[in-house]
Amino acid sequence: MLVSTDEGIVIDGLFVLGEIGERFIKRQQPGLEAQIANLSDEIAYNNHDVDDGIRAGMIEIRELLDVRLFRRQYDVVVGKYPQLGERRLVHEVIRRMINYIVTDLIQTTQANVDAAQPGSMDDVRVQPKPLAALSETGREEHTELMMFLRDRLYRHYKVLRMTSKARRVVTQLFEAFFGDVNLMPPEYRDIAIAAEQGRGTDGRARAVADYIAGMTDRFAIGEHGRLVDPAERT
Repeated sequence: MLVSTDEGIVIDGLFVLGEIGERFIKRQQPGLEAQIANLSDEIAYNNHDVDDGIRAGMIEIRELLDVRLFRRQYDVVVGKYPQLGERRLVHEVIRRMINYIVTDLIQTTQANVDAAQPGSMDDVRVQPKPLAALSETGREEHTELMMFLRDRLYRHYKVLRMTSKARRVVTQLFEAFFGDVNLMPPEYRDIAIAAEQGRGTDGRARAVADYIAGMTDRFAIGEHGRLVDPAERT
């Protein structure tokens, strides 16, 4: 029996390290597309979290004026459009923040690629550092924004309440599925069984964790209700 997993494949109960797992062990760089996707996600999430935080009333514009990345674009927008309402002002500032940091990413990555001259995917993987990167100034300013969001938004008591609730949901889902893999859909159950045959309980735990990680928030909450909350119908 052969079952594929993220790290490798399970053949007749034996786990064989796959290409991704082997690259991770060797500490090789991801492909260039993966590097760019990773940074793009980071840029999108951080900048849109600013908007979400302001909309939710958890952070205020005056607090963000101490963040260089925000302040620079804020001053430009206010200078050009002094009569803008708050919502349009925030939209314009964030749009320009994203443009600034994405442009920095493109220019820095291009310079790194030109300097390294990779001729193949293997050349990209063996680089000492990722080729897709922000400039030193861009990284400093982007990190400053991340630290602001960590301190003022992600640690806000309302966010911590939701995080605590989410942790309970995920923990109880894991306990339920790990305790009885037959509660998972057949295809995921089979992966868990094969992984356990190859790597013991660690393999089963990894398979259950991967299944939960693929859930949307809405689906996870629904599964939690069906499995854990006796008031919910199955």
